[in-house]
Amino acid sequence: MSKDKEVKTNAMRILDRNKVKYKVNTYECDEFIDGIHIADMLSQPYESSFKTLVTVGKSGNYYVFAIPIAEELDMKKAAKSVGEKSVEMLHVKDINSVTGYIRGGCTPLGMKKQYMTVVDSSAEQFEEIIISGGRIGSQIMLSPKDLIKVTRGKFESITMSE
Repeated sequence: MSKDKEVKTNAMRILDRNKVKYKVNTYECDEFIDGIHIADMLSQPYESSFKTLVTVGKSGNYYVFAIPIAEELDMKKAAKSVGEKSVEMLHVKDINSVTGYIRGGCTPLGMKKQYMTVVDSSAEQFEEIIISGGRIGSQIMLSPKDLIKVTRGKFESITMSE
């Protein structure tokens, strides 16, 4: 039990506080590698493995999008989903100051502030999706509905392919 305790991230503590069931998976990794390489390494399906992208809108507000790792964020759909004229990706150098996380360890849960969160609607077809656990080498598996509930987010079609 003590080993589990030391790997708890802010994201996991938030899920615990909200009494949300989740599983944790850890893997060896010292630096950022993209979600596709991680899924290949762990034999996980691309469709239910989600990456977290942070954008900034024309208004200066930040937005969080979770999409399947092999997909690309459709900037027009993303902007429309949050009521902005346009959004652009947050610069890598700003990720930590805005979210409290580092590149590769960013998750929609437990950022410095709770930003508006949109999860791609493809997540709704799965019992469980995989998101970052809040640090490199850590994943959380949880129900997409629970993710929406805890982030007070919503599902919407926000990828290029849909």
